[in-house]
Amino acid sequence: MRLYFKTALCTLVVIISYIGYQQKFWQDGSLPLDEEQSGLNEQIVIHFSHVVAEDTPKGQAAVKFAELLEEKTDGRIRVVIYPNGMLFNDDSEFDALKNNDVQMIAPTFSKVTKLLPTWQVLDLPFLFENEEDIERILTGPYGEQLLNQLNSFDVRGLGFWHNGFKQMLSTGKPLQKTEDFVGLKIRAMPSNVLQMQFKLLHATPLATSFDEIYEELEKKEIDAQENTISNIYSKGFYKLQKNLTITNHGILGYAVMINEDFFNSLPTNLQNDLIEVMDEVAEWNFEHSKQMNEDNLSRLRDFSGIHIETLSSADKEKWQKVFEPIYTYYEQEINATYLQEIKQLLNK
Repeated sequence: MRLYFKTALCTLVVIISYIGYQQKFWQDGSLPLDEEQSGLNEQIVIHFSHVVAEDTPKGQAAVKFAELLEEKTDGRIRVVIYPNGMLFNDDSEFDALKNNDVQMIAPTFSKVTKLLPTWQVLDLPFLFENEEDIERILTGPYGEQLLNQLNSFDVRGLGFWHNGFKQMLSTGKPLQKTEDFVGLKIRAMPSNVLQMQFKLLHATPLATSFDEIYEELEKKEIDAQENTISNIYSKGFYKLQKNLTITNHGILGYAVMINEDFFNSLPTNLQNDLIEVMDEVAEWNFEHSKQMNEDNLSRLRDFSGIHIETLSSADKEKWQKVFEPIYTYYEQEINATYLQEIKQLLNK
């Protein structure tokens, strides 16, 4: 038995030695360099999570950002995008960013208001008259002032993207007169200002996560919602809610942000590249989002069964009258200076 084990061991050693010789394991020098794999090791990957569809202003801006950044950095930085809440929903993405589980997110203004109440100024109804006003505020010193507030959370604000003006979509009759809202259950984002809108209209606001809206519509748990045309079209909400009122009563925008420690770990030249690309994409987004909403509205008009109305001037004045306490709330409870400053800028 002992002779058997010795013979087997010697045979195993001979086999291993032969394989090693054939594969040249003991030759001097290192293994050949895999240049393609080496390049991958040097590549920096940014995981970018967001909750909307790819064919929306935010979704397409994210794709544009990824393409331009990879091009500008000669492939040193690659951005991997996770749309439609694939990784995190809009309730969990900020914590994921702070933990560096993802490196970039672009939450709505309303989500940021939970951390920074001053941002509720951007949710005030009928604050902006047109796209030019929005771009001037968000891309100027006022917008930069808001972004700088994120520094206290170890998060760097890179810029703003815009989705367009919000409209009202409902299951029942079109929502045009203030009394049309009485008793309705309306999906609203978790901003005090947005919640107050519908309470003042004697409706019940429901803070539903964006990725849950369609399911709740199917269950008939929501009577109405405020949303942009591009979201209504891309997510198919119009299939379940057939009455659309063009109100332009508020805006839907996003703060694009990056994990501060991750950003600081980048070489200075790549930091500069990232910021330059972000500025370029922000400018592209403002023009593109406007066109996309116009195109999507045109397609909705072509669908049979979709009833579309526009808020009349007389009804708009009544809405504004109802919403006056929201401005008082912001001035007295949040920050009167922020509101006065933005009003001055918009009146220029």
